Amino acid sequence: MPGDKYESLKLENQLCFPLYAAAREVVRRYTPYLNELGLTYTQYVTMMVMWEHKSLTVKAAGDLLHLDSGTLTPLFKKLEEKGLVTRVRSQTDERNLIVTVTEAGEALKDRAVDIPAKLGTCIDLSQDELFQLYMLLYKLLNDLS
Repeated sequence: MPGDKYESLKLENQLCFPLYAAAREVVRRYTPYLNELGLTYTQYVTMMVMWEHKSLTVKAAGDLLHLDSGTLTPLFKKLEEKGLVTRVRSQTDERNLIVTVTEAGEALKDRAVDIPAKLGTCIDLSQDELFQLYMLLYKLLNDLS
C-alpha cells in the first residue's frame, strides 16, 4: 500500500542490511584462508595494519582499524600469545602501549600475501565497480566517523 507509514521499516528498504549481509558473506569467504593462518578476520586486518606500520600505539591502531581499545586490548593480547606481536609500555608515556610486529608475525605475511587475490575471484564485479564500491564505502565510513 503506497504511503504506508511503515514502509521505511521493510528490510528491503534498509541500507544497513545489505551492508551487514555483504560484510558477513565476505568475512565468511575469508575464513578458510584465515584458518590456515590461525587468524580470525579481525586478527587478520589487525596484522595487515601491523605489517604496514611495524610498530604502533594501541590508539593509533584503533584509529586505523576503527576499533576501540576495549576491542583491541584482548585482540593484541591474543596476537602476542601467538608470538605475532609484542606489547610494551612507552618509555616516554606509560599510558601508551606500543605494539610491534615480531619476526614470526612478519613471516606470516608471506603466507597471507595471496589471500586478497583469492578473494577477488569470488566477487563478480568489474575493476571499475570494485573501485566505485571501495570509494563509496570509504566515503560512508569517513562521513560516519
